[in-house]
Amino acid sequence: MPSDTLTLASELIACRSVTPDDGGCLEIIARRLAPLGFKLERLDRQGVSNLWARRGGTAPILCFAGHTDVVPPGPLDQWTSDPFKPEVRDGYLYGRGAADMKTSIAAFVTAVERFLAARPDHAGAIALLLTSDEEGRAVDGTVRVVEALVARGETLDYCIVGEPTSAERLADTIKNGRRGSLSGRLVVKGVQGHIAYPHLVKNPVHSIATALAELTTTVWDKGNEYFPPTSWQVSNFHAGTGADNVVPGSAELLFNFRFSTASTPDGLKARVHAILDRHGVDYTLEWTLSGKPYLTPRGRLVEAVSQAIRESAGIETELSTSGGTSDGRFIADICPEVIELGPLNTTIHKIDECIAVADIEPLSRTYERTLKLLLS
Repeated sequence: MPSDTLTLASELIACRSVTPDDGGCLEIIARRLAPLGFKLERLDRQGVSNLWARRGGTAPILCFAGHTDVVPPGPLDQWTSDPFKPEVRDGYLYGRGAADMKTSIAAFVTAVERFLAARPDHAGAIALLLTSDEEGRAVDGTVRVVEALVARGETLDYCIVGEPTSAERLADTIKNGRRGSLSGRLVVKGVQGHIAYPHLVKNPVHSIATALAELTTTVWDKGNEYFPPTSWQVSNFHAGTGADNVVPGSAELLFNFRFSTASTPDGLKARVHAILDRHGVDYTLEWTLSGKPYLTPRGRLVEAVSQAIRESAGIETELSTSGGTSDGRFIADICPEVIELGPLNTTIHKIDECIAVADIEPLSRTYERTLKLLLS
C-alpha cells in the first residue's frame, strides 16, 4: 500500500501549479492542517497564493517554508508520462514537482500529523509558510508574508526550507546558507561611425576593454569558513549593428555577483564604479539586488537536523552554501536560524522529474525527528 506521504505528494503533483498558479495545492494542505488546530491565513497578493498556518502561541516557533508552484514542464511529448499525472514506475514517483518541492511539503505535513498524535501538548509552536511564487518573480510570495509578519511583530526561531538539497543520497547535504545575487546592466557610451575613419568615432568596446580585464581578475574577497570566494561573471555582452564596417555607438554588458557574507552589496558596487572610473569609461550602470546572502552557523537548528539525519538515515550530513538563491533569503530577515533540507536535486526542472519512493517516508521521519528534538 502507498504511504500517506506518497499519497499526499501525488495529490499535490496532480495540481497544475505552474508558477505563479497554485492549482489548488494550498486547499489540499489546509484541509489536512485545519483538524490539527492550525490557524490558517491566506495572504494572497497579485494573483499569487500564500498560506500562513500556525499552531501554538509560545516560543520557540519552528517554521517549514515551501512553494507549491513548479516550473513549466517543457515539451510534453518528451515526458514518459504526463507531468501532472503522478505515476510510480520502477521505484520512482514521477511528475513535475516530485523533487522540487511538493514531496517535501507532503513529508512535513505527515510528519506534523504523527508528531501531534504523539505530543499534542508539545512545547513552542509549529508554522508553515507556503507560496506559489518561488519559481517565478518571487515578489508577491514569501517576501509579502514576511512583511505581514514583521508588521505585527511576529518572528521565527527556526525555519526549515524544503528545497531539494541532497546530492547523492537522501539528506547527505543540508544548506545552511546561500550566496547573495547582485546584477548590473552596464551601458558604455561611444560614438558610432565608419570604421575607416577612427578619428571620427569612439569605440565603446575599446573603452571598456582594460576595465573589463581588471574586473575579471579582481579578487573580491576570499570567502570564509562557510562560503567560497565571491565571483563576478559576465552573462551578456552586446555591441554593434551586425555590419563589419560600423563602429558601435554603445555597448551593453550584463554581469552578476554571487557574493558571500564576506562582502556587502554597497561595497561591491563601490569597487566596480571605482574600476570603471579609474579607466575613464563613459557609462551608465543600473543595479539589481535580487538576494542578500544569509548564513546559519552551527547552532541548535543545525545540530538538531544533523542529529535527526544521523538517527533516521545513519549518515553524517554535510553543510553547504552552494547553488542559487532560495526563499530562505527573505525568511532570514525574521529568523536567526534557517536551513534547507529536501530530496535529491538530480532531476529538478528536468524532463521526467522524479523522486525515489524509498526516500519519501525517510524524509518525513527526518522532519518528524527534528520536531521532537526542538519542540519536546
